[in-house]
Amino acid sequence: MSVGIKLRQLDAYRWEIPQEGKMRTRGLIFCAAEMIPALRQDQSLQQVANVATLPGIVGPSLAMPDIHWGYGFPIGGVAAFDLATGVVSPGGVGYDINCGVRLLRTDLHRSEIAGLVQELVDTLFSNIPSGLGSRRRDFKLAPPTLKDVLRYGAAWAVKNGFGNADDLLHIEAGGCIKGADPELISGQALERGHDQLGTLGSGNHFTEIGYVQEIFDETLARALGVFLDQVTVIIHTGSRGLGHQVCDDHIKKLLQASTKYGFDLPDRQLCCAPIQSPEGEEYLAAMAAAANFAFANRQIITHWVRETFQQVLGLGPKALGLELVYDVAHNIAKIETHTVNGRPQKLCVHRKGATRAFPAHHPEVPALYQETGQPVLIPGDMGRYSYLLVGTQQAMEETFGSTCHGAGRILSRHQALKRARGRSIVKELAAQGIIIRGAGKGTVAEEIPEAYKDVEQVVEVVHGAGISRKVAKLHPLGVIKG
Repeated sequence: MSVGIKLRQLDAYRWEIPQEGKMRTRGLIFCAAEMIPALRQDQSLQQVANVATLPGIVGPSLAMPDIHWGYGFPIGGVAAFDLATGVVSPGGVGYDINCGVRLLRTDLHRSEIAGLVQELVDTLFSNIPSGLGSRRRDFKLAPPTLKDVLRYGAAWAVKNGFGNADDLLHIEAGGCIKGADPELISGQALERGHDQLGTLGSGNHFTEIGYVQEIFDETLARALGVFLDQVTVIIHTGSRGLGHQVCDDHIKKLLQASTKYGFDLPDRQLCCAPIQSPEGEEYLAAMAAAANFAFANRQIITHWVRETFQQVLGLGPKALGLELVYDVAHNIAKIETHTVNGRPQKLCVHRKGATRAFPAHHPEVPALYQETGQPVLIPGDMGRYSYLLVGTQQAMEETFGSTCHGAGRILSRHQALKRARGRSIVKELAAQGIIIRGAGKGTVAEEIPEAYKDVEQVVEVVHGAGISRKVAKLHPLGVIKG
């Protein structure tokens, strides 16, 4: 619990953990007052303070309103480090490297799929392997080919027929993190990943058919190609077993590195190495390879989604208009240039359960979105709603161009299972007009809506604080769960 952590309210959306003890900087948490009691029930605030003790941290140790306890760093945490004096930590990225989300839009009105949602969900469930350890029997990659995936990410998928070149223009970093070195990926990680490309996995991963329920900014929505009652698809997954193994492999190495470099860590889960050390550079290169696997994974699932809609609706690609709005990473460390004390500075920005939110006219924002800002996709739970926002200049100035990534758990998986005991979650959601298919009853029960904060409250904080701007609310119609 974080009961003893000092918190000072700065305004309606900002709370500060004052710098004290071994902290090198302050903590800055974006949240509403009503979220504070729940935050004090886990270790996440203590983790914000712990991250503030790491060498070379620049600016405050940040947390978004979907913050909750994680491995070392809190989920919902953002921290930037100076390249010369700072560190990189696998705990600041997480086990599911480049877990991320993408939003597809269609040219379809909600009424055009009325009566077909069950068939769409069933066909998606058949075409996209889902659940713990899910694999493809028909799509296995030999090591040389898998290493090409790790080098080129989504571009490999497009080159091999899974999508089109235009998709790459609408993915963070073009769907490929530079500097990836597949030769640093262990044989065990390659073995875990060779038949998992194009699979959803387990936990909170999903593919969701929905529609645009509400628009907050007509001008922005039009620029993003979004209209009321439009059918949409959200895909949420990451680097599967390969990414998990890469994290596990490097945690062992960076535990040794932390001792080698004499770091005084408040928590072993913050194990790290100097960014420019051999251990730090190796982790970043291996992490980039796993991130590229995740970009390719979501790209191939997109291909299966397009095929599913064509199969069920009997329409061609042009009539469907199934186009990628954007794809963002949630768990990643990236080298970016930010303005610090009035000067541009290259930093290693860790985002763990956080979304990049760059503003209009930023050079890394695609040409199509130069006037709107980068699309930000915030999924909620399977019973309520998700949000589409855009990045802002305020985010660049205050959070290294970052915002929240989702609703944030408030119940552990064990607590959620206990809460769902004796209930039929599938029937409850069906009564609300939402069709669910999961790999098992347990995986659906773990993800009951009340296991999460109301994402509307989370989004209101980031919108109110000015670190992203609301565009539209999306409502689920059918979901396949891992």
